[in-house]
Amino acid sequence: MQPSPHVIWNNEPEDRAATPLVVLFHGYGSHEQDLMSLAQSLPPEFSYASVRAPERAGMGFQWFPLSQELGFTTDAVVAAAQGVLPWLREESQLHTHVILLGFSQGMAVATTIARHAPELVDAVVGLSGFVVPVPADDAQADFFHDAALREQPLRMFWGRDPEDPVIPPALVDLTAEWAQEHADVTKVQYRGVGHGVSPQEIGHVGEYLRALVG
Repeated sequence: MQPSPHVIWNNEPEDRAATPLVVLFHGYGSHEQDLMSLAQSLPPEFSYASVRAPERAGMGFQWFPLSQELGFTTDAVVAAAQGVLPWLREESQLHTHVILLGFSQGMAVATTIARHAPELVDAVVGLSGFVVPVPADDAQADFFHDAALREQPLRMFWGRDPEDPVIPPALVDLTAEWAQEHADVTKVQYRGVGHGVSPQEIGHVGEYLRALVG
């Protein structure tokens, strides 16, 4: 039996029932406390659960290994998603909505989960991140149910700085192409943020969350 991921919450168990849930996926080399700090600036009527990535990376954690050129394998991405899915399926039964919010590498995991199990996810909020490329002949191609999202697009907020120095342009372009075919996407650019998140962006995310459940 697969162990449950390490998760921290912004509230107590008795306060979560029938609330909309936002699941937070941190970036490479970070940890679960990082994005939880954002919850203080997001709508208080939501429950927020921040998940720790499974593997050590420096002083923090990683969802999947990255090469110096930010290369990775779909096998590793799928393994990271599979580590969260059983817990998410169980938690989803207690909440009115499930939104996945991922920063950087965390956006790759959030969108991968949504692509595998679109019935579980009401929307994805992606910040300064990317969607995983999956060639048709990839060994993990069957894990990604993109055909279902072409029929019923994923609701998605994608915020980034067009001059982000970390995410390779090829991954940005692929993400834009994927979103055009598979998502009902709200795309907003924040100049001067770099590979980060601005207060204005968090304000927009809060508005997006409220509109989703309103």
